[in-house]
Amino acid sequence: MKKLLFGLAVAAIIFTGCVDTDASIASKNLSTKADMFELNRRIVFYNGITGKYILVLKGRCSIDSRGRSLAVTCKVGKDSFKKHYLGLSDNVTYFSEQLDDAKVSVYHYRVIFKPQTILNDVDFRGSLTDIPKLDKED
Repeated sequence: MKKLLFGLAVAAIIFTGCVDTDASIASKNLSTKADMFELNRRIVFYNGITGKYILVLKGRCSIDSRGRSLAVTCKVGKDSFKKHYLGLSDNVTYFSEQLDDAKVSVYHYRVIFKPQTILNDVDFRGSLTDIPKLDKED
């Protein structure tokens, strides 16, 4: 009986570390919504020395932080996008504000599966005369 209780206690401790909080699940789902261009954001780049805004981006934008630089992709039309690269420094920082509330689950992660991405579009550049012809014997 003691071994069973000990085993249950160990299992409870192990599985307690695997449970995400409601806030972490909601945060992940909000990030997924933003990456699918479903949330309106205002992204402000701020100079801490002068106290002035350098740039303000507003719209359905996804943020990709890359160390001391930032890539912001914004959806500006049905199939139209703009991408901005911004460098950060000791005195330049940014903040992002979600402008509208959004309903997300705190019980389930949102997973996006797009089968279209498995087959890539291929762009061919050049002329057909540049392609070497194979001999029939090869």
